[in-house]
Amino acid sequence: MTMPAEYFESLYQASPDPWGFADRWYEERKRAVTLAALPEPRYLSAFEPGCSIGLLTLGLAQRCDSLLASDLSPFALREASERLRGWNNVYLEHQCLPRDWPPGKFDLVVLSEILYYLSPTDLDNLIALASNSILAGGTLLSVHWRRYVPDYPLGGDEVQRRVATLRDRSLVQTVHHVEADFDLTVYVKRHDVNGFEELSVAGKEGLR
Repeated sequence: MTMPAEYFESLYQASPDPWGFADRWYEERKRAVTLAALPEPRYLSAFEPGCSIGLLTLGLAQRCDSLLASDLSPFALREASERLRGWNNVYLEHQCLPRDWPPGKFDLVVLSEILYYLSPTDLDNLIALASNSILAGGTLLSVHWRRYVPDYPLGGDEVQRRVATLRDRSLVQTVHHVEADFDLTVYVKRHDVNGFEELSVAGKEGLR
């Protein structure tokens, strides 16, 4: 089953930052790695589902003209709203995914630490929605904790394999960074299914 809203609300009632996003070096470093892995210096329209209290959202806001961030927890969204006060390019929404996946297209979708909360069916539906919502030339980033958590329906390695298997084939893997703790993968949607130069960050700047 997909984890219910009550599960997350109980965590936030016990602690306003149940995963230690704000004070753990592990989390700070992983955010830095995540942002560094994005191949574009700036994005026009981005979506970050499962934004929690908005630490990664704050980093993404500095790279995006427009950023939609959502979460299942009203408590988390209130905390994120306070953290992102003054960032007029960020829009926060209460969503239950995959049911409430937003319409429209994005040139960046960030799936950070959310997919293992979903049932296999909901996960597969979300992967399809994410793949289909990426504009040509856009980026899909998926990063997940690899350690075993008994509460979660799936493990991080399993969800990363499902993303790799079920993604739209026009999404080409450009980054795969694996550590003992997390797996981070970046996919770019090709403009030309036969062209690979556009996938090179250096190539885009004329470096050969």
